[in-house]
Amino acid sequence: MNFASIRRFTLPLASVLLSSFLLSGIAKANISISPMVVETEAKRGQAQGRFSVTNTDSKDFRARVYTSPFTYDKETGFKTLSKSPTDLAPYLQFSPRELQVGASRKRNIRFIVRFPPSLPDGEYRTMIFTENLKRGTITETDSKTNVTLQTNIIPRIGVALYVRKGDISPNLSFASARVNPNNQIQLLVSNKGKASAIVAGDWQLKKGKEVIQKGNISDTTVLAEAERYLTAKSLNKNQPKLTPGEYQLTGELGWGVNKKERIPFNVKVTIPAR
Repeated sequence: MNFASIRRFTLPLASVLLSSFLLSGIAKANISISPMVVETEAKRGQAQGRFSVTNTDSKDFRARVYTSPFTYDKETGFKTLSKSPTDLAPYLQFSPRELQVGASRKRNIRFIVRFPPSLPDGEYRTMIFTENLKRGTITETDSKTNVTLQTNIIPRIGVALYVRKGDISPNLSFASARVNPNNQIQLLVSNKGKASAIVAGDWQLKKGKEVIQKGNISDTTVLAEAERYLTAKSLNKNQPKLTPGEYQLTGELGWGVNKKERIPFNVKVTIPAR
């Protein structure tokens, strides 16, 4: 879920349009989209497919459908762009561009991609957003300042669409690991390939031969010709605090169909003194 962002402040009334790619606890829309990610290859310069928008609410849902180029910042994650050399939109057609989904109903959105022969091989991508035409409003008043905050919410939910042209693939390597300000261990993955990869896997943190902690890395997109920090989530929330020193972060990441493509990693990580 994503919210277009504009801020306008006046006293005593402040009006805000929130922005977040994930579903906010403030706005609970009973709309889902499936699949959330579409990866496909162009054959003879063409690709096509569809995704579904489902309304589990008791009221009808009306929305507009549009595209936006995007990237994943290695530090902050998802980010929309005004333009991109990898934008799929110029070669993309989809229908409908505005839709109404009845209560407890589902609608399909179909797309077709046509690449010109002169287009260089590579991966082209875009977000296809479905944005609710109806705004929600939440009003809160600060008792100390007597300032009223009115939050207008325009919920939108998106599908990440990746289309590959030519014989391309990811090329993953592991640059380093670190401890971020939230005391989370993060693995820096570099993708020098022409295709993105959605990776996931398992990890162990060792000191010498002793396994200190272990856990998993959930699905994270590492874009083509880019880097991304992956957060190593612990299986045990009650793990003791790590003492400062040098450790080894080891494990394996998988990607592709059923994560059959596998690659091991083994990097040093320093736990700093606090």
